[in-house]
Amino acid sequence: MIGITLTADQICNAPTEVRRWIEHEVIAGLRMAPRDAASSPPRSTHPAVCSEDEIAAIFGQLRGMPVALSVLFEFRQPGIAFGNPPLKSFRLMDILHNAKLESIEQVMTGLDAINAALAELHGDPGARFCDFDNEGHCFLAIETQANVAKLWHDIVVRQEAPTNRREPLLRTAG
Repeated sequence: MIGITLTADQICNAPTEVRRWIEHEVIAGLRMAPRDAASSPPRSTHPAVCSEDEIAAIFGQLRGMPVALSVLFEFRQPGIAFGNPPLKSFRLMDILHNAKLESIEQVMTGLDAINAALAELHGDPGARFCDFDNEGHCFLAIETQANVAKLWHDIVVRQEAPTNRREPLLRTAG
């Protein structure tokens, strides 16, 4: 066995194919992908289509769980659409990096919490917000991704609304 040490800069600057190969090797070596998952596309069970109200309810259930909320709002990103019925694909490593989490276990904990919140909301332990493959990808319904993005936008707009009001610089005495 031969070991190679690479810096984060070396990995980030490597060609895309090399980065994907490294990612695949790390995920396989640490056994982070679900064992029963097939390679792309995801398993035959499809993620649920979540309405705006369902996403808002999931958000409400996840309050006080910053890791789960960070993971949930990573799905505001466009992702890659494919398949029939169409799904959005996200790389678990991108979620880890973009959400500024410390480990892939945190990503999986967040995803488990989101799936549990949806299962509770539907009253169905088999309901799934997202699904996985053994290549380190997460899949969700296109409509669900759009509704997560809408909720994110609504929250950001509500928070920024008061700062967008402009007060007059000079007040006149009247």
